[in-house]
Amino acid sequence: MIKRLTACFLLLLSAGLAHAEKPLIPSPPQLAATAYILMDAHTGQVLVEHNADKKIPPASLTKIMTSYIVAEELKKGAIKETDLVPISKKAWQKGGSKMFVKVGDKVPVIDLLRGMVVQSGNDASIALAEYISGSEEVFAEVMNQQAERLGMKNSHFVNATGWPAEGHETTARDLAILSRALIRDHPEHYNIYSEKYFSYAGINQPNRNRLLWRDPSVDGIKTGHTEEAGYCLVASAVKRGMRLISVVAGTDSDEKRASESQKLLSYGFRYFQTHKVYGSNDILQTERVWGGKAPEVGIAVAKDVYVTIPRGGEDSIKADLIIDGELEAPLKKGQPVGKVVVTLDGETVADVKAVVAEDVERAGFFKRMWDAVKRFVMGFFS
Repeated sequence: MIKRLTACFLLLLSAGLAHAEKPLIPSPPQLAATAYILMDAHTGQVLVEHNADKKIPPASLTKIMTSYIVAEELKKGAIKETDLVPISKKAWQKGGSKMFVKVGDKVPVIDLLRGMVVQSGNDASIALAEYISGSEEVFAEVMNQQAERLGMKNSHFVNATGWPAEGHETTARDLAILSRALIRDHPEHYNIYSEKYFSYAGINQPNRNRLLWRDPSVDGIKTGHTEEAGYCLVASAVKRGMRLISVVAGTDSDEKRASESQKLLSYGFRYFQTHKVYGSNDILQTERVWGGKAPEVGIAVAKDVYVTIPRGGEDSIKADLIIDGELEAPLKKGQPVGKVVVTLDGETVADVKAVVAEDVERAGFFKRMWDAVKRFVMGFFS
């Protein structure tokens, strides 16, 4: 049973715009980078990509996964921000970027998290990995399990820092998937990525993400650099209710990773927009219920529906409600009964479950018998 949601569709334009011209979208910028991708954080739709599935060394972009797991442990209550983490010799002596903790120090989890995110501290990353899993090697197994769970199909982690190691690799697409999950699942800790400075032991270090200083819409996420990986940056920004995630890997300088990321973000915000088509509380329409105390029930969507469209292209959106047969009581609020398919110029851009908006109890015997007779008669004549 397919029904075109015309009357209640939330984004239909006025009749005067019904024949508006299709928006013009120029070709995306070509970046001086090994691999890159631009993703809408709300919908997961990819707007631009180049070598997005090419395996690359992630360098300190690895710490996005490390911080995600730390945030997961905090959310579950397995650890607390105030827990004091002992610093091992292995953590203290690790080279590269440092938070400058010392062997034997006991440092709060939240300070180590900030030291890892803002200062890109390898020492902080190892200390957190050891605290959560007992060793960095075991923590790497957790990283790989989490990557599989998030749908990161081409990633494999060997350590918690991004220190060069054989088999330690990911892709631009996987990093975008991970970053989207970080923003979606842990907003309470994501704001750390926008902090410009963090001080520990009297040493004040700046965040290496230059875009935090250049563009007020940017609020993260992480830089990375090794000789093999080049200069890399995962950035995210919000404008007019639209959040974009860009991943740029393999540029030749700190300045270049920032400027190339800015090109991607600017292109996305200029030519695309995110629309909230339906909210989870919106009643799309009502449907007949057989054998119920109530004769009808409202149909809603299981979750908010967002789509990414060319800016000004609202009139190209269509939606179909597909009900899986006739509805019979009893029905429970949230029970799936079909789906809503949203298309843009004939291409599916969203496919979500349609659910009943409220409980419908089973009617008494005589009401059910009467409904059965009416249903039989209607079926006979149809």
